[in-house]
Amino acid sequence: MSSITSTPVTTQTHTLRNGLTIVGEPMPDKQAAAWAFLIPAGSATEPEGREGLTNVLEGTTLRGAGDRDSRQLSEALDDLGVERGGGTDVEYTTYSGATFGDYLLDALEIYADILLRPHLLNADFPDEEWQAQKMLALQSLQSLEDVPARKMFEQLRAAYFPLAHGRSPLGTQSGLEALTLEDLQNDHRARFRPEGAILALAGNIDFPAVVAKIEKLFGDWNGKAIQPGAPTPVESPVYQHIFQETAQQHIGVAWPGVTALDPHNYDYRIAMSILSGSMGARLFTEVREKRGLVYSVSASPNTYRGCGFNLAYAGTTPERSQETLDVLLVELSRIAEGVAEDEVERAKIGTLSRLVMQEESSRARASGIARDQFMLGRVRSLDEISDGVSAVSAHSIGEFYLENPPRDFTVVTLGPNDLKMPVATV
Repeated sequence: MSSITSTPVTTQTHTLRNGLTIVGEPMPDKQAAAWAFLIPAGSATEPEGREGLTNVLEGTTLRGAGDRDSRQLSEALDDLGVERGGGTDVEYTTYSGATFGDYLLDALEIYADILLRPHLLNADFPDEEWQAQKMLALQSLQSLEDVPARKMFEQLRAAYFPLAHGRSPLGTQSGLEALTLEDLQNDHRARFRPEGAILALAGNIDFPAVVAKIEKLFGDWNGKAIQPGAPTPVESPVYQHIFQETAQQHIGVAWPGVTALDPHNYDYRIAMSILSGSMGARLFTEVREKRGLVYSVSASPNTYRGCGFNLAYAGTTPERSQETLDVLLVELSRIAEGVAEDEVERAKIGTLSRLVMQEESSRARASGIARDQFMLGRVRSLDEISDGVSAVSAHSIGEFYLENPPRDFTVVTLGPNDLKMPVATV
């Protein structure tokens, strides 16, 4: 199987004296320029008793900045054709966007106001602005009751990471209700700092011009954000049940994975794709198609900085929920018994196809650059990723599982039935 053939792209990096790292991949054939500001402030470093603060803070920074009020700010971005994105996560907050390359520097000026001079820092910031953002956050949290699968996953992460990394970016009702404007202002000053922050760019960019502009816009920004502790999974696997009168039973499983720095990372990723990368993958075939146990089943690799873990999901009926859990755990474990070369090749083709799609999108590549820089301290080229995927074989996956057998399954279920963990997995 051949790897992707692509035009060589040089990643350029520049770190300001204040610690802000700028990483860019010029793509001369693109018209669009995309960026992603990654600020290392997420739910894992929120003040105790103020869970959900980051979510409210991120939204409130967009309610006026610099010399523009909320409406003027939105119109200024619309005038530049900026497609906006971003949000809060466990380890970081992102502000992303894309526009024509000709408008990039103007857009970055606006984002400098959003990050450094949001109106929420003003003493006379209207109470209704941040309160409205808090109400939106509370509504998002309460909406979990209408999305039981998501509610189950929130509890699964909390069960698997009992310390700071188990905190949901959505927060808690008590944490959100306790928020004050002073909390938001103090937290912005404490955690929205340049050291460790990343600006990733891809597409139609002039990297030296961007660096010069960022030096001017962000050169006076200073300070180091609060650092989270290491992600610490639960010491022993646990089982938890959330009783809810639902027509479906939702089953979530978490177990150890590998970090982005692990030498077997590509073997691990392809193995997970064999499990759940397509409609022909093992979980779909064995759990849904052959046995008809579920209406939905999946598994995915996940990574925090310094910690890898997996999440699996099965949605079924209460009547078949115990059988579903039993079969799911068997299939998650069975991959350690070996994989076939045709499974490997199919998973590799799917992975490389998704990589090609990322290469076509400046926004996707900017986000990938930011995440690589955060997780690895460097950016992998698309050719490097392609070569890593292409080198995977059934033999190398077998070697990986000799060292990393699926184990220590933590399970959370939601629905009317409290299930039993199979003895072999306890």
